[in-house]
Amino acid sequence: MSKRQRDKTLRAYRTKMLILVFLDVLSIIFSYFIGLWARYDFRLNIIPDAYKMSCCYFVTAIMLITVITYYYFRLYHSVWRYASINEAYRVVYAYMVIGIAALLLNLVPALQIPRSAMLLGYILSFMFCALFRFGYRMMRYQINTRTDKEHGRERVLIIGAGQAAQEIIKDIRSGHSKEYEIVGLIDDNKLKLNRDLEGIRVLGNRNDIPTVVQNEEVDRIIFAINNAAPGDRADILNICKETGCKLVAVPGLNQLYSGEVRVSRLRNVEIDDLLGRSEIKVNNDEILRSLMGKRVMVTGGGGSIGSELCRQIAKANPALLIIFDIYENTTYDIQQELKRNCPNLNLIALIGDVTDRKRMRTVLQRYKPDIIYHAAAHKHVPLMEDSPNEAIKNNVMGTLCVCEEAADAGVKRFLLISTDKAVNPTNIMGASKRLCEMIVQMMNRRDNGTRYMAVRFGNVLGSNGSVIPLFKKQIAAGGPVTVTDPNIIRYFMTIPEAVSLVLQAGYYAKGGEIFVLDMGKPVKIDDMARNLIKLSGLKPDVDIEIKYTGLRPGEKLYEELLMDEEGMTKTENDLIYIGHPLEMNDSVFMNELRKLDVACHEESIHIESLVETIVPTYSRFHTENTDEFTKQLEVIVNDQMIAKETKERLLKEEAYN
Repeated sequence: MSKRQRDKTLRAYRTKMLILVFLDVLSIIFSYFIGLWARYDFRLNIIPDAYKMSCCYFVTAIMLITVITYYYFRLYHSVWRYASINEAYRVVYAYMVIGIAALLLNLVPALQIPRSAMLLGYILSFMFCALFRFGYRMMRYQINTRTDKEHGRERVLIIGAGQAAQEIIKDIRSGHSKEYEIVGLIDDNKLKLNRDLEGIRVLGNRNDIPTVVQNEEVDRIIFAINNAAPGDRADILNICKETGCKLVAVPGLNQLYSGEVRVSRLRNVEIDDLLGRSEIKVNNDEILRSLMGKRVMVTGGGGSIGSELCRQIAKANPALLIIFDIYENTTYDIQQELKRNCPNLNLIALIGDVTDRKRMRTVLQRYKPDIIYHAAAHKHVPLMEDSPNEAIKNNVMGTLCVCEEAADAGVKRFLLISTDKAVNPTNIMGASKRLCEMIVQMMNRRDNGTRYMAVRFGNVLGSNGSVIPLFKKQIAAGGPVTVTDPNIIRYFMTIPEAVSLVLQAGYYAKGGEIFVLDMGKPVKIDDMARNLIKLSGLKPDVDIEIKYTGLRPGEKLYEELLMDEEGMTKTENDLIYIGHPLEMNDSVFMNELRKLDVACHEESIHIESLVETIVPTYSRFHTENTDEFTKQLEVIVNDQMIAKETKERLLKEEAYN
């Protein structure tokens, strides 16, 4: 705001305050003189002259006391168009003080007036005070209530009849959201049925939502339950999305407690709201304390996972945080965000390529990080199928480069961010990440003072280049929404959840482990696409076409998190498991990596065949085998029992031990 605007606002505020003071003074004079006049049956000629003079002195004194009391209790500072219970309390407290002052003044002989006149004047004065301050809001409320039926307003149904719903109703009634008309409330509490909240009727429970939407011609649904269990939240929102209404939700408990629940702050309901997954809560206090005072480096720090790693590590107050990435735009974004949110953070953002050994050596020798989180990688399956040599250069040779230079620089811990696509890979990207895991386990066996480990997990909701942002863009463009196969399923987790578990896995590590995160139940991509369309208030295959394009080269119908031969043991966290390292000949493996390095830099057309010889579980996927592949996996996909099978293997392992 400019100085001129501030001065203008200040003048307007002072003008309004002076007008209110003037009205208060007039009302006080009027109240007490009316009180005296009423005491003598509204006949001026019978009022004793002594009382007339005493009343003048009394009114002058009580007027000064009242104005000072009003100011002390901030009755000249509130925005009265939003007056609420807090302002009402302040008026009551002020008049408790004024009542005591009036009684004391009436003990002074020169100020004495009839007690009945003083009481009536006190009551009238209180009424005028409340009228001046709450009358404006009451008038706006009546105007907005009468005009709720005006043409063109969106008809709104609110889910929940609690505090959040009350704040939303108040905000709409205040006039900020003139485009909305509230038609009713929904709440599962039977005691609230047919009762009113701020004059709005509770019309039914969750099962009545479709009927209410149809009968009341609802356009928009606001989900206003902050304390709903994830399962209940998902159930209700899944009912709501089938109505075709626009869906929004209150942002969270913090806004409710701070009184910031406003229609303008409502967020769109996202796909993760519909999954019904309990939020993964990790107590990272101990983990973050282990990072305090450490020098931490994040490669790929500008990416989705890398940037969230930087955010969470920054909370630990490390001695130094090094962001390393080849892409300058996202690196700049996270650098500026951390500078803004963590001004005391010792932060360095560096641009470079993890395959550039001289650059990596210079950086690691100069800054001597204690811990490296290696998130730099090419991750797009179709792109890597078309550029397999680049997948090997960046993912495999880049990881080998950083691992070896980390050992020479005395790095204590090295954690690789891996993927479920590394398990029985059918594409070059997954195979490259499996090679990275093998490098990490090989390096850990060298006993060079550095502990190496990897963390393997599935997809993260909303990450750069993932399916959900793509679907949203396609919906915004009017479709079609492209799904490769109606049966394709994936594991999903939010980025902060995944990163919290990554940090905890790194804390547990003793060296050489491949940690596997429990991703919960897999989700059909087709269902996600349809739900996103419904959340936009549109109908799949009617408003937005869903087009099946067929599995892309290297794409599986489902992803696994563990290879059969790895086995699994449990950690202290029920969501983190450890896959056992596989035996391999390290010298043979290094020779094969050297051949692979030469081949990828020479743009060999046989790079995939070479990878196949090193990664026995890698089986190249061909589009002509799609039908056969689909049939083989159909039973697994339909049952969606991957998570259950994983837990059963864990129980068997524990029983064996």
